[in-house]
Amino acid sequence: MGLLRRLILFAFVFAILPGAVHAQPEPQGADPAPAEITVTPGHPLPLGRLSHDAVPQAYRLDLTVDPAASRFSGHAEIDVTLARPARFIDLHGRGLSVSRAAAQVAGRTVPGQWQERDPTGVVRLSFGEALPAGPVTLVFDYSAAFADGPAGMFHVEVEGEWYSWTHFESIDARAAFPGFDEPGFKTPFTITLRTPPGLMAISNSPELGTPQREAGLAVHHFAPTPPLPTYLVAMMVGPFASLEGTVPPNAQRATPLPVRIDSTRQNAGRLAYAMAGTREIVGLLENYFGEPFPFPKLDQVTTPVLSGAMENAGAGLYRDDIIVLDGKAPVMQQRDFGIIAGHELGHQWFGDLVTPAWWDDLWLNESFANWIGYRIGDAWRPDLGIKGDALSDGFRAMETDALLAGRPVRQPIAVNTQIDTAFDSITYGKGGQIIGMIAAWLGEDTFREGVRRYISAHRFGSATSEDFFAALADVAGDPRLVPAMRSFVEQQGVPLLAMRQQGDKVTITQLRYTTAGVAPPEAHWIIPLCLRRGAVRRCFLMDKDTQAFTIAGEGPVFPNAGGTGYYRFELTAQHWSRLISQAGDLPGGEAQALVDSLWASVRAGRGTIGEMAQLARKLIRHPDPHAADAPDRALSQMMMEGMLSPQARRRYRLFREHLYGKLLKKYGFDPRAGVYARDAPARTQRRVQVVSALLGTGRGAGLRREMSEAATAYLDGNTQALDPAWFDHALDVYLFTHKEAAAKALVDKALDSEDPVFRPAALRAAARTSSKDMAHWLLALDDPRLRESEKREFLDGIMARSATRELGYDWALANTDRLLASRDGPLFAARLPQALGRFCSVAWAGRIARDFRNRLAGTPGALELERAIERVRNCGLLEDMMGVQIDQEFRKLR
Repeated sequence: MGLLRRLILFAFVFAILPGAVHAQPEPQGADPAPAEITVTPGHPLPLGRLSHDAVPQAYRLDLTVDPAASRFSGHAEIDVTLARPARFIDLHGRGLSVSRAAAQVAGRTVPGQWQERDPTGVVRLSFGEALPAGPVTLVFDYSAAFADGPAGMFHVEVEGEWYSWTHFESIDARAAFPGFDEPGFKTPFTITLRTPPGLMAISNSPELGTPQREAGLAVHHFAPTPPLPTYLVAMMVGPFASLEGTVPPNAQRATPLPVRIDSTRQNAGRLAYAMAGTREIVGLLENYFGEPFPFPKLDQVTTPVLSGAMENAGAGLYRDDIIVLDGKAPVMQQRDFGIIAGHELGHQWFGDLVTPAWWDDLWLNESFANWIGYRIGDAWRPDLGIKGDALSDGFRAMETDALLAGRPVRQPIAVNTQIDTAFDSITYGKGGQIIGMIAAWLGEDTFREGVRRYISAHRFGSATSEDFFAALADVAGDPRLVPAMRSFVEQQGVPLLAMRQQGDKVTITQLRYTTAGVAPPEAHWIIPLCLRRGAVRRCFLMDKDTQAFTIAGEGPVFPNAGGTGYYRFELTAQHWSRLISQAGDLPGGEAQALVDSLWASVRAGRGTIGEMAQLARKLIRHPDPHAADAPDRALSQMMMEGMLSPQARRRYRLFREHLYGKLLKKYGFDPRAGVYARDAPARTQRRVQVVSALLGTGRGAGLRREMSEAATAYLDGNTQALDPAWFDHALDVYLFTHKEAAAKALVDKALDSEDPVFRPAALRAAARTSSKDMAHWLLALDDPRLRESEKREFLDGIMARSATRELGYDWALANTDRLLASRDGPLFAARLPQALGRFCSVAWAGRIARDFRNRLAGTPGALELERAIERVRNCGLLEDMMGVQIDQEFRKLR
């Protein structure tokens, strides 16, 4: 592709491309809803943030929880301060059967009427007389049903025993007790849990003494908590297996910190790894924040049904496989432990000790925790390659942020139905890389000092984005940092830096990145820009649309030093060529950034498949596995999207065979458990990548045979025949060989297992068989052992395969209304668009919009659906405009 296509003002090319899509007003998910609904004249009902006419001061919760029952019950007392006399109080409760509601004031009791007025759980508590301004205690007796999935108070049967847990973020505490369910209201909680004898009860604070017996129940009393918002309250009950320990005293803490790892009983022998890792990670975080762990004890609790983890103060909750592992676990699982434990434990300061005042500042919690999780995880085990995972996360977020349908990191939240749209890759991946970009630009020590000042100023309180910006700008001594951060946090989109180097001078024009056929909207950022040329690294603040910078040295300028900047770059053909030729010598982060920007250029219709193939050849032996595999992952995407003809697919398989075949002898392959346990993690990860790339090639015939034989032996009872690192690939190959009967037997075996790695791997494999008969069977499966979350994952797997994608689509269309009306409706709504986004044509984009836009309007999946529609359309536009050329370029691969 010639130099003309690399011109700095390439944006004008988009305007004349046939079928170009120009920027339209950007969909923001659900149609804006009114912030209030009037229920009586002059007394509107708040559907978003509550007024501060009633402010909670303290909670006393006394709950009776038998996990084996269908319902739980509670008595709640909330001390409240009224700003003025009131005949009603607006608060929260969802699905609660309230038998008594009253206000205690000035030594007397005033009965109240409980009315749940909105599906999000907004309640009006009315009284027959006006309550006076000042202190009031609200009193409730109630009961509610356990949820089956991880929202509110939920329960699950595991190997014949019942357990219950709570997961309240974002607004699900209201499904467990009446309250003022907002992050800005922070109060102490005094919790009592009444349980069947012999069960363990866990909450945020230490249990006071041993449980006493009352009316045949064990009564567990817990110390009052420090001030907490409702969403961080935790109450878990069950016959847990626990491993107890402490975090030793250190420079920040004079006494040991009690720690427990708590899981369902069958996991009892696999908790030591998490205990050792938790102790070390807590110590690293205390050193980073310069102060002790904020709460008097720490429980790390696991459940089999959570999608990730939750940072409850002093009682974190995790999906089983994050915590239940040992030193022989796959590298990816060990990395997940370090990243996620670092994330959730980092929240104990940044999110729990200091909490956002309202959900529009959720990014303060999650973006920082995303960044600190990777940073601390890497400090805990630098050999695991966690630093590369952090950059990969940021580059993946750019794929979403490049769409016109979207939102900024800091999203205004007007109504409750908008809150859950903020829990996405923009908040986590983009926000995390923005934090990393600012930290790299400021320098680690300066950035850390800003974080410490922010924590110190707001401890056990709440704060806003402005508070965080001000703390960083103060330590930096540079007020320009505030508008720079705002430009990234309050504005959607990925900056694209079109660069031309002439000797020591680099001229850069900033634009908004879009893919082929989509005209870039107007945008402007103040960019913390770091360039590298040889050993010289210089950082600037780019505040103009076009700006020139000087950097001395030899060779080509690398536009994103360290790969930490949240932007992509476009270069002249010569500049691309020079960077590609030197790619093997780049640090891992910069190599990843080079792949990402070149791939973005290909998707925009400027870069070529030949350039990406050349980059693949240069990086194939890179010591960082993330960098070494990145070009192949990018090229594979077009094959998975169905863009390539059979001839192009065949040539690509030969290219992969040539590229990776030389490495198989170096890394070897033996599927047995523990064979490579002593290998360095980077070598182990690279082996998995090499085998994965070769499985679908002619060279992979022997690998496929060994995989299938190992899976057969494992399923026959020889657990040493197959290492968990190979579960996904081996079970796929096994089912391809053994067909439908084996798939049904595998599902049965999985449902009989509580192994936190095997069970989900086996169920995923069954959904990926590409068999329409098997897909029908799974979607109709009604087995009491099958959990609701696993049913949703069946649909994901079925729609991941082109052979069964339309079948999955038709099933989703026929069942969406029913599933949205279920208790798990919000979770289904949030997940469905990801499956729908796997199609690739303009026609399919229109069909998805027609069939699902109205159905998902007003749900947590509304914005994600708009993104899915745009992904499908953009993929189709690229194929329509560039498909013939792309196919020809793949056919030329050697």
